[in-house]
Amino acid sequence: MSSSFATLTAEEAAEFISNDDLVATSGFTPAGAAKAVPRALAERAKRLHESGQEFSIRLLTGASTGESLDDRLAEADAVSWRAPYQSSRALRQKINTGKIDFVDMHLSHLPQSVLFGHFGKINVAVVEATEVTEDGKVFLTTSVGASPTFLNQADKVIIELNRGQSRQISDMADILLPLPPPNRCALSLDHPLQRIGKTFAQVDPKKIVGIVETDQVDEMGGFSAPDELSKKIAGYVVDFLANELKAGRIPTEFLPLQSGVGNVANAVFEGIGESADIPDFYMYTEVLQPSPFKLLRSGRMLGASSCGLTLLPEHLQEIADEIDFYKDRIVLRPQEISNNPAIIRQLGVIALNTALEADIYGHVNSTHVVGQNVMNGIGGSGDFARNSYLSIFVCPSIAKGGKISTIVPMCSHVDHNEHTVNVLVTEQGLADLRGLAPGERAKRIIENCVHPMYRDYLRKYVAESKPGHIQHDLKHCFDLHQRLIETGDMLG
Repeated sequence: MSSSFATLTAEEAAEFISNDDLVATSGFTPAGAAKAVPRALAERAKRLHESGQEFSIRLLTGASTGESLDDRLAEADAVSWRAPYQSSRALRQKINTGKIDFVDMHLSHLPQSVLFGHFGKINVAVVEATEVTEDGKVFLTTSVGASPTFLNQADKVIIELNRGQSRQISDMADILLPLPPPNRCALSLDHPLQRIGKTFAQVDPKKIVGIVETDQVDEMGGFSAPDELSKKIAGYVVDFLANELKAGRIPTEFLPLQSGVGNVANAVFEGIGESADIPDFYMYTEVLQPSPFKLLRSGRMLGASSCGLTLLPEHLQEIADEIDFYKDRIVLRPQEISNNPAIIRQLGVIALNTALEADIYGHVNSTHVVGQNVMNGIGGSGDFARNSYLSIFVCPSIAKGGKISTIVPMCSHVDHNEHTVNVLVTEQGLADLRGLAPGERAKRIIENCVHPMYRDYLRKYVAESKPGHIQHDLKHCFDLHQRLIETGDMLG
């Protein structure tokens, strides 16, 4: 590190951030998220509030972040506006009570929106790195996210130099910032592990107001072992993919896989790893989780392109200890590349994502409970689902012990419409919706995916709905949701 950069405490760095500033931070999941400065900023906000002064920021990140960032700032009432995705309980509560404005976005859209000033000028960027050179090369940690764009567009930059992260992880980075339209060229990326960029991000050194030394691992939550329900869902997905392979609808060398975050996704990859019918494969995804990481070590997964390493500390230590093995098998990209629609389509990615709710015609709600309260956000699921070779959505058939059916007559909020959803899977079974008109989709979803306690209700709903290309009864399509609101139970 060059002595030309001032060394600051986290508290001193937080003083560079003013009320109502647009602050952009590193982080794609807790991987690589800024930690020390956000904590100090939260404490500063509390002190200012106690003295009667207003203080809050508008906050941009690559995706969700860790406890030190979203949780601490939300608890301190230090955020007035947030984009593009979150998974913080504290933040979610304030979003859903109207105390924080939240803009839910496709993650691939974020960097371009920043580039063209859709949110205004970024006043300060806070980015975690393992090294920054005097000429402005920034070597990132466990995620790339939108950090290269934030560094490029911010007025002022604070670098959190994290000694607790391995410098060698940045050897996996492949960073390229596409030119803005109309000068944007097509990306020449023909293989999940192909490299088209550099291992570092670039910043104008004059923007760097200081370096904050830290020593902290990513704040990852635990991952539960797959339960029986998740294993059932995984079994249906694995059997489906094996049958598609046998039928010649998936090439013999297989296709790259993508998965969202969560325990069901981990269970699916465990099932794929155990299946003798699925060949060794690659991932082209936005997050690399524990189950596929283990398959990488065993050789079942040949390599992974990702935006962040959503891994446990022991996995990151293994990468650092055996970097010669992993550096040629993992590529970390900016989110406008990892989630790029053209590349997803070009590579023929098979997308596996989670539904919060689906309806009998194949629309999916992945974000809002009863159409009102946001859970996390759409994240990258839309980037992959809309542009994939196969778009698969998974969810349990019921929740809250049967008080909620995740399959309903009409989704209370739609993130992925019927044209995007190819396959729907619950622990009850799998519905292949390709080539089916709405009436046939409804029959297949009800008979294959709906829990038995709700099947008769949904059969009756279809039978009594007004005829049309899509049969609905607009007087009763949300009866289940209304009962849930009124009684806490969709069946009353």
